[in-house]
Amino acid sequence: MLKENYILIHNIIDEVEKVIIGKRGKIELAMAAFLSQGHLLIDDMPGVGKTTLAKTLATVLGLDFGRIQFTSDLLPSDIIGVNFYDVKTGAFTFKKGPIFNAVLLADEINRATPKTQSALLEAMAEQQVSVEGISHQLPQPFFVIATKNPYEEAGVFKMPSSQLDRFICTISLGYADKASEREILSGGKKDTTLHQHKYEEVHQLIKTAQEIFVSDKILDLIQDIVAVSRQEGLFMYGLSTRAALALVHLSKSYALIQGRDFVTPNDVTYILEPVVLHRLEFKDRDHSSSATETILSLICQEC
Repeated sequence: MLKENYILIHNIIDEVEKVIIGKRGKIELAMAAFLSQGHLLIDDMPGVGKTTLAKTLATVLGLDFGRIQFTSDLLPSDIIGVNFYDVKTGAFTFKKGPIFNAVLLADEINRATPKTQSALLEAMAEQQVSVEGISHQLPQPFFVIATKNPYEEAGVFKMPSSQLDRFICTISLGYADKASEREILSGGKKDTTLHQHKYEEVHQLIKTAQEIFVSDKILDLIQDIVAVSRQEGLFMYGLSTRAALALVHLSKSYALIQGRDFVTPNDVTYILEPVVLHRLEFKDRDHSSSATETILSLICQEC
């Protein structure tokens, strides 16, 4: 069964790579975020394929796709939906917003005000939204892919830490390498017909990812990482318990993508950077190394 799941996952990744050329490692992380039932933040400059990745992944997974273009005048009701009075029935009816899609692209999320951004909090944590005291369940699975503009750009708002912590990981696609860019400029791959997988296949992959074995040794490593982030006085805020769970879940999904039914320390260290990138901020802004390098070096000193 493990072999079949490995083949299926890499068939999905192969399909996405027909469109997102030369970014297999990033596609694997996006797939791991999906299998973890988390949400993905893509922090990068315009024009590198963020939106295309979201749409292609939804197509290949065979899931409904919705897109919200975040702007400064966007309201929470534009995302969630509204109750309106139906004159035919004489009753109020709930009209669903675009959030009611299995894969939701929150495009340029930090161009909306924090109030509008917060409309996603309940949805991302509990897979439901509440309107006038009534809860409405979202599709299962429910996967938010948000794109974020650099803070140096004009017209963007700072994202609340409570919002950032809802994302299981952050990736940046970056520029294509020369060979990949040449292939894109030449028209891309000849066969861009995408195979759509069935819901049952996708659901089984999510279930299998949850069953990947995590040893006490791995849990010790994750707790050491969290403890260092909180105790060394290097960061504005340490990693939350939600962040620790993100390390567990993303490590399990990444192990499955690598064809294993157990997590190794290398899985944890590989996914550490995307998990902590949007969560940890150095008190000293001139710090020369990354948060990941700093944490792992401090753990090694204690060993």
